[in-house]
Amino acid sequence: MKRAWRLLKYYARKMYKALGLPYDHRIRESVHEIDLPNGSQIWLRTAEKEDSLAGEAIRGVVVDEFSLMAETVWTEYLEATLLDYNGWALFIGVPKGNNWAARLWRNAKTRLNWRAWHFTTYDNPHMSAPQIDEIRANVSSRLFEQEYLAQVLDDGGTVFRGVKGTMQPQPPKPHHNYVMGVDWGRVHDFTVLVIIDETTREVVALDRFNQVDWELQRGRLATLANQYRPRVILAESNSIGEPNIEALQKQGYDVQPFQTTNASKAKIIDELALGIEREELALLDDPVLLNELLSYEVERSSLGALKYSAPANGHDDCVMALAIAYHAMLEGSHNVIYNPKRGNDWRFDAR
Repeated sequence: MKRAWRLLKYYARKMYKALGLPYDHRIRESVHEIDLPNGSQIWLRTAEKEDSLAGEAIRGVVVDEFSLMAETVWTEYLEATLLDYNGWALFIGVPKGNNWAARLWRNAKTRLNWRAWHFTTYDNPHMSAPQIDEIRANVSSRLFEQEYLAQVLDDGGTVFRGVKGTMQPQPPKPHHNYVMGVDWGRVHDFTVLVIIDETTREVVALDRFNQVDWELQRGRLATLANQYRPRVILAESNSIGEPNIEALQKQGYDVQPFQTTNASKAKIIDELALGIEREELALLDDPVLLNELLSYEVERSSLGALKYSAPANGHDDCVMALAIAYHAMLEGSHNVIYNPKRGNDWRFDAR
């Protein structure tokens, strides 16, 4: 909205200057409205506050990013306001799952006086195809198909594609770098520790347990850390994670916090999905891990936000620990080198 308002003000001022007319009172900043010389008006409204859309009849409306809006924005507020003048509507947006916006777009092809178009990012003459191809090579198929190819994807679609277990647990090897990912749990959820060999990009160890007190949990983590001596231990810091991280740091372990939010979770899940899809990470042949990956779900809110989670009554502790470990590997893979003079030590020289 800010960008649209800025551009509208720029061109309105330019127009009034060309006509030699004052414009300050015709551009109403507080309500985001502009009066035009012919008596027409342009209003900007936000769909986040649906009540702001109620009011006088309008002759036309541009609904930008409509797939992120609630269906009631159209059905209860905008559609009726167009009736008085037999007005028009232009909907612009990227698919956000098989929701009301996708249905509206599909139905438009058969409704009288409606038309529907489908364009991909490749169709934009101002975009570089090689740059789009580069993006395609670095994001998951699901994300690219939706955001760049404008395909309507079923929200129940598979998050992880190409899941297969090819590895057995491996002991630590000389001159190999390791990272650990940690997802905490205690009673109903599980604490999961995942070790990834950065040198070979293989998942080499996984420990999963619950109904164990925190001191014993930290002891199991320390045992695994002393065995593999990971370059970094990246652990979820939400809630119960923070005091455990502080306790481990006091014991001398290089444990770094990972704050899980909707945004950070979506980022690491998409990173992991891409890595598995492109066979850039070899997975343990562990039935619990593989089942969690294969059953992992994505849901979408009415506003288009993605929510990744295990199915009802299921667990995603292995998925999260693996995603955190893979993120730690990606974050450090371009900055860390092995120094043979230091041996299999806790620290490594940074470029």
